[in-house]
Amino acid sequence: MLQIESVSKNFDNLVALDKVDLSLKQGRSLALIGPAAAGKSVLLKCLVGLYAPSDGVIKIDGVDVGAAAQRPKELNHRIGMLFQQNALFDSLTVWENIAFRLMADGMGRRAARAQAEALLPKVGLPEENAILTPADLSGGMQKRVGLARAIATDPDILLLDNPTAGLDPILAAKIDRMIKGLVEKRGATVISVTGNMVNIHEAYDEIAVLHEGCMRWHGTSQAARDDKNPWLRQLLEGQRDGPIETIQSDIRLAETIS
Repeated sequence: MLQIESVSKNFDNLVALDKVDLSLKQGRSLALIGPAAAGKSVLLKCLVGLYAPSDGVIKIDGVDVGAAAQRPKELNHRIGMLFQQNALFDSLTVWENIAFRLMADGMGRRAARAQAEALLPKVGLPEENAILTPADLSGGMQKRVGLARAIATDPDILLLDNPTAGLDPILAAKIDRMIKGLVEKRGATVISVTGNMVNIHEAYDEIAVLHEGCMRWHGTSQAARDDKNPWLRQLLEGQRDGPIETIQSDIRLAETIS
């Protein structure tokens, strides 16, 4: 379903992605882990088409795709994305945010609102929140609205940037189960950037490690339990010592692409 071949992305002299290779079959879920400014969000934005790779090829269903503006409309509609900072429209209500693409594609407001309200309980929010605006919500609630918008069109490719960030452990587990359900029941293909290592082996089929723009490890969640890869072990076990260090270039890169 997704194939990334030697993809690089540069911002002036800063290298965000460096010859990244990654593939994921239909109906599989992958947890993309790594330290801050590793290039994880940049990779998702290349997949969704917001960034064009500086080099390399991205294929969806075997078809080479460029930036979103160059892609067929029906291909873009197959992809749902949750952004790291949620990217909600401040001037719209919760239900209008969730149903934005539905209405843009021609669905009537009444039907779109009903569909949006039905999604709210699935992400842990009461239907009464539908008439609120993003400013009325906490950060965790905004995250859940962003997730509801990402799945509103029932996409078969789902890109999630920290879907459980800011959520309590109970709700985070619920969101992980919902993502797993999308994979198992609907055959969705999911890449999720996550820092939540609790139950990561059960929540995702595969794990990939990105550090300094390079893919350091990729394999099944089962294989990750015992693999001695130092980048993988440091992240999964929260070790202080290892190949991952916070360096000044990471901070500059984060400031450049934020």
